[in-house]
Amino acid sequence: MQKVLITGGAGFIGSHLADELLSQGYQVRALDCLNPQVHGHERRRPDYLNPDVELMVGDVCDADAVQRALQDVDAVFHFAAAVGVGQSMYEVAHYTRVNNLGTAVLMEALIARPVERLVVASSMSLYGEGLYRSASGQVREGSERPLEQLRRADWELHDTDGSVLRPAPTPETKSPALASVYALSKFDQERMALMTGRAYQIPTVALRFFNAYGPRQALSNPYTGVLAIFAARLLNDSAPRIFEDGLQQRDFVSVYDVARACRLALETPEAAGEVFNVGSGEPQTVRAVAARLARVMGKEGIDPEILGKYRVGDIRHCFADIGKAQQVLGYTPQVRLDDGMSELAEWLAGQAAEDRVAQASAELSARGLTV
Repeated sequence: MQKVLITGGAGFIGSHLADELLSQGYQVRALDCLNPQVHGHERRRPDYLNPDVELMVGDVCDADAVQRALQDVDAVFHFAAAVGVGQSMYEVAHYTRVNNLGTAVLMEALIARPVERLVVASSMSLYGEGLYRSASGQVREGSERPLEQLRRADWELHDTDGSVLRPAPTPETKSPALASVYALSKFDQERMALMTGRAYQIPTVALRFFNAYGPRQALSNPYTGVLAIFAARLLNDSAPRIFEDGLQQRDFVSVYDVARACRLALETPEAAGEVFNVGSGEPQTVRAVAARLARVMGKEGIDPEILGKYRVGDIRHCFADIGKAQQVLGYTPQVRLDDGMSELAEWLAGQAAEDRVAQASAELSARGLTV
């Protein structure tokens, strides 16, 4: 394989993957619509995008643009997607168009012109709640929390006897529990790609990304990764806003580790037809990560604002079991959270961000999507 196409390749993860592939001798083409919510209204080529990347500006839902982008390509990474749990619950048609229809357009193009490998970006969001253990050690699949419970600010999941369930690493075998339109669309992307790949002998791999962080995140996009949202608030000397009590656990993984996992999925023959978690395997509470970010940014005096509210589509705990990726791909996270956040803080020092978090929160509240 020599030439690789990355749909959404001008974005956060796509651009880092481009750097990783270029460093290993691949040629890289990116197809990206330069969405204003991510790239600003100027919609110009990002300064961070490697000059050796051939950028084609186009919509993944445009069959002609996709066919042009596929010319002379040996492999495809499908990263183009609308991203945001909360926003997906009211921009339903937009998320369904970009994520579901866009994937369908790409699959039809690949049926006509197969490639040697397809890697699709899936998401931890399709798990809904992660895996849990009871007080006696029995495994439980987390279920959606009743609204009556959430209105009492009782945030944890409970066993049948009322005891609190303990979060456990979530493996790829956990059943999907689709809690948002975004999660539904990512599951659709994953299944459609694997199904098409199987039918047309296109070796396909799905990677379920957990909470990726690092330089180049879209700081003015209030629906992007949680660390970027916190950073935008802190850059404007405002407190990060945290739903529930801030003790929900997530898996934060460096974008450099994500890019390396993507390359391994491209190069590992045994990965074809499989699904892999891509995370750090280490749970962190959202509140602790917010405080840690404030510290490395020199904003120690700004404490997180704990909202004590539930946002529709959110889950309590989910972090990755990365054993399968370690065994099959040879993937091992190499960036410690402290080191990754220190580098992120250095990058943030030269950035400006328009804080749109309050506006986004008002949109959710006006639609009854917070409890």
